[in-house]
Amino acid sequence: MKTTRKTFWITALLFSLILFACVTINIYFPAEKVESVAEEIVDEIRGQKNNGDQSRLKRNGFLFANAIAAFACPRVWASDALTVSNPTIRALKQSMKSRYARMRPYYEKGVLEEKNDGYVAIGDASGLGLKEKRDLNSLVSAENSDRDRLYREIAKAMKIDPSQVGRIAEIFAKEWQKPVR
Repeated sequence: MKTTRKTFWITALLFSLILFACVTINIYFPAEKVESVAEEIVDEIRGQKNNGDQSRLKRNGFLFANAIAAFACPRVWASDALTVSNPTIRALKQSMKSRYARMRPYYEKGVLEEKNDGYVAIGDASGLGLKEKRDLNSLVSAENSDRDRLYREIAKAMKIDPSQVGRIAEIFAKEWQKPVR
């Protein structure tokens, strides 16, 4: 009987240790913040950036609602800034912005396609000459390289696990696929 009781307590102790030793890591992914950053960056690259956050709020019709929320909900103002920037991100945006001006005619012709993975691809290029195809391949390669670096830099700036870069790219894909305003 004493042996059974001792075995029971040892088993219970081991079970408790195993139960408490299991650690669940929950990786937080700030999807809404990434969506906001993606919208801002894509708009800036495409030359559609509005004058500050107030213009965006007016455009979305939230100015009045946010003014009321300022008095009713002070914690709204305590939220993190949704702008993500560092020297590398600024340089990448500038590079992509100047490249977009050269890529835009190909988008308009339907030669370039925005894929769901956040990268650009060449579609039907049958109407292009050999030099144009070569130049377009170079543009697409440089663009996709910069996009990959941009997504990684955003992950780093927002303290998002590097394994989540693919999710950032997919969120950006939705913004890239929106029609140019």
